Amino acid sequence: MKELFIYVRKLRQFAGLKLYVSMVGMLAASLLEGAGVVLLLPLLTLAGLAGPAATDGFTLPLHMPAPLRELPDGMGLPAALAIFAAILIGQAGLQRRLSILSEQIEQGFIRKLRQDLYRAMLQADWSFFLKQRRSDFIHYLTGELSRVSYGVYLFLQQSMTLLFTLVQLGLALWLSVELTVGVLCCGVLLALFARRYTRKSRRIGEATTSLMQLYLAGLTDHLGGMKEIKSSGLERQHYGWFRELCSRMERNMVDFSTVQASSRFAYKAASALLIVLFAYAALALLHVQAEKLALILVIFSRLWPKFQSLQSGAEQLAQSLPAFKALADLQSELAGVQSMDVEKELIEAGPAALKLGIECKGVYYRYEADASAYALEDIRLFIPAAGTTAIVGQSGAGKSTLVDVLVGLAVPEHGEVLIDRKPLTGEGALALRRTVGYVSQDPFLFHASIRDNLSAAAPGASEEEMWEALRFAAADHFIRDLADGLDTVLGDRGARLSGGERQRIVLARAILRRPAILILDEATSALDGENEALIQEALERLHGKMTIIVIAHRLSTIRGADQVVVMENGRIVQQGGFRELAGDVRGALGMMLSRTEAG
Repeated sequence: MKELFIYVRKLRQFAGLKLYVSMVGMLAASLLEGAGVVLLLPLLTLAGLAGPAATDGFTLPLHMPAPLRELPDGMGLPAALAIFAAILIGQAGLQRRLSILSEQIEQGFIRKLRQDLYRAMLQADWSFFLKQRRSDFIHYLTGELSRVSYGVYLFLQQSMTLLFTLVQLGLALWLSVELTVGVLCCGVLLALFARRYTRKSRRIGEATTSLMQLYLAGLTDHLGGMKEIKSSGLERQHYGWFRELCSRMERNMVDFSTVQASSRFAYKAASALLIVLFAYAALALLHVQAEKLALILVIFSRLWPKFQSLQSGAEQLAQSLPAFKALADLQSELAGVQSMDVEKELIEAGPAALKLGIECKGVYYRYEADASAYALEDIRLFIPAAGTTAIVGQSGAGKSTLVDVLVGLAVPEHGEVLIDRKPLTGEGALALRRTVGYVSQDPFLFHASIRDNLSAAAPGASEEEMWEALRFAAADHFIRDLADGLDTVLGDRGARLSGGERQRIVLARAILRRPAILILDEATSALDGENEALIQEALERLHGKMTIIVIAHRLSTIRGADQVVVMENGRIVQQGGFRELAGDVRGALGMMLSRTEAG
C-alpha cells in the first residue's frame, strides 16, 4: 500500500487547492443529498400520509418547518416539493461540476506522470538501457500507466463515496443510535469477511502485470522477427505460444470477475438477511414508529450500495496496486541513473569543430560494477581533429563500447576522456553529443516522409540543405526517382527502401546536422559492394571537413583512414597508419587481412 500513498502524495502536490475544493464539494453534495432525505417526513405529513404521531420523538428539521405551517392552506405541499426539487437539482448540478473537476485532476495528474516518466527515461544513463527490454518501457508507459490512472480515478471515487457514507451515517446515528450501531457492527463483520476478496484481487493484479509485460515483450519480438518466422516455417510454433498466453490472460481476467461477482453476492445475501433482522428488531424489540423506520430504511437503502461500492472499489484498487509498485520501482531506479536535465538550457555550447582532438588516458570500463572482466581495459588513444580514425576488431572486441565512452554515453570507471585537452564530464558530455552525427549498423527511420526524417535531426534545415546532404550521401538520385520525392512515406523503419538506401538516408540525416564528429558504427557491414562504395565515396568527400570515426568489421572500408586502431578483448593491440599496420604480417591487422584474403 505504501506505493499507493506515494502517488496520493504526488496527487496532492500536483492538484493542490483543486483537490481540497473537490473534497469539500463532495462533502457539500453529500449534505445536500442528506437534506433531501430529511425532507421526506415533512412531505409525508403534508401529503396526509403520516399523522401527527409520526413526528413523535423527532426534532427539527424533521418537524414541519414553521414557514411551511404558516403558508395558506394548499400551499405547503407545493412549497415543500419545490424545496425538495431545488435541493436535488442543486445536488445534481454540484455533482456534475465535481465530476468534471475530478476528471480534470485525474487527466492532468496522468499527463504529469507520463511526462515525468518519459523525461526520466531520456535523462537516464545509456548503460541503464542496455539492461532493459524496450518492450518493458512501452509496457510501463502504456499498460501500467493506464492502471495507475484507473487507480487514481478509483481513489477519487472512493473518497467521494466515503464522504457520502460518513454523512449518511451521521444522519442515521442522529435518528437512531441503537439501530445504526447494530447495522454498523454487521457491516464491520462483513468487511472483515470481504478482506479475502481484496487479497485475491491483489494476487490477480500481480499476475496481470506479469502477463501484460510478457504479452507486449513477446509481440514486440515476434513482429520484429516476422521475416525469420515465416522464412523458417515457424508460424505454428509461434501461434501456439500466442494462443497459450492469450488463454492465461483470459483466465486471469475471468478470475478477477469471479472474485468481484462472489463479493457482490456475499454483500447482497448479507443485505437481505440484515434488512429482515433490522426490520424485526426495530418493530418487535425497539418499537420504532413505522414512519421513522421507513426513513431509516430509506437511508440504509442508499448506504448499502455505497458499502458494496467501497468494497468493490477496494478490490479493483488492490488489483491495481502492483502497477503502482512497478511504476514506483522504475521511477526509483531511474532516479539513481540520471545524467542530465532535458528541460535545462545548456550553459556550455558544444564545439563547432574539434580543434585538437579526443584523448583517452588509461580508460577502464565495465558494464557491471561486480563484473570480473572489463569491457575496456587501459585504453590510451588520441583521435586527431579533422581526420578519419578507423576502429577495427572482431565482434565483442569493445569497438562500440569505446565509442560510447568517447562521446560520454558511458562513464569510465578509471581514467578520463579529454576533448581538446578538457575533461569530458557533466554538461560537457551532453554538449558534445549535440554536435555528433551517428550512423549505426541498423539504420533507424521513422514511419514518416523522407523530409520528416531529415527534419528530425535538423528542424530548421531548408529543402536546399536537405538535397545538399542527400548529394553528399549519394542518395539524391534514387529519391528524385520516387513519385513523391522528399514527401515519400518510408513505412515502418523505412521498410519501403533497400538496406543501402536506408543507410544513405541516415548518413544524409547525420551530415545535415553539420556535426563536429561523424561516427559510423558498422554502417556498411550489411551492404553490398556497390552501396558500400557509394558510402565510401561520400566519406572521402567529407574527409578533412570533420572528425570521422569509423567502426568497421570489414577492412575494405578503412583503407583511406588516417589512423587505424585494432582492438582485441577490450584492449588496443595496434594503432597506426593502414599501410604500416597492414605490412606487419605478424600483427593483428596483418593477420586479419590474411584471413580475409584466404576466405
